Amino acid sequence: MAIHKLELGEFDEIDYNLIAIHTSVEDYRLAYFINQNFPVLLSKSKNEIHINVKEGETHFSRFAYYDEEKELYWDLIQNKNEVIQNTPNDSQDLFSDTSMEVATKVYLLPEFKKVDYFLKIEKSEEAFDILKIQQILNTIDTISTVYIVDTNKIKSKNNLIF
Repeated sequence: MAIHKLELGEFDEIDYNLIAIHTSVEDYRLAYFINQNFPVLLSKSKNEIHINVKEGETHFSRFAYYDEEKELYWDLIQNKNEVIQNTPNDSQDLFSDTSMEVATKVYLLPEFKKVDYFLKIEKSEEAFDILKIQQILNTIDTISTVYIVDTNKIKSKNNLIF
């Protein structure tokens, strides 16, 4: 009987680049500006990213595009969102029948709390210039800061699997 071995290192490879984007514009406007400056057509994906945390469940918006020519997947992902919890009022006063809504900030990648959006570009065999993409993103007026994230330093990599 033959023994088959699987190398786990093959599955652990990171085959994407991640660009952090700091901006104050809404996700659909940012997708529009990226579409204007790149030969892509980011569109709202019905498959939002669902994250369950102790405070509750939240959904992060996602804009996606597949470049068939270069075989690249582009994803613009929201990093910040809120979970709203209804907590009953335990006091015995005039407002005891009311419940309070508490909003808690939740992050897709908690180690990057200041980042508003991530641009995830999944690589193919063909090389592309990530520095050129960063340089073009920096020319967009509504974006304040753009930088490439070292994917080896991300602790919550599982949140980027979708």
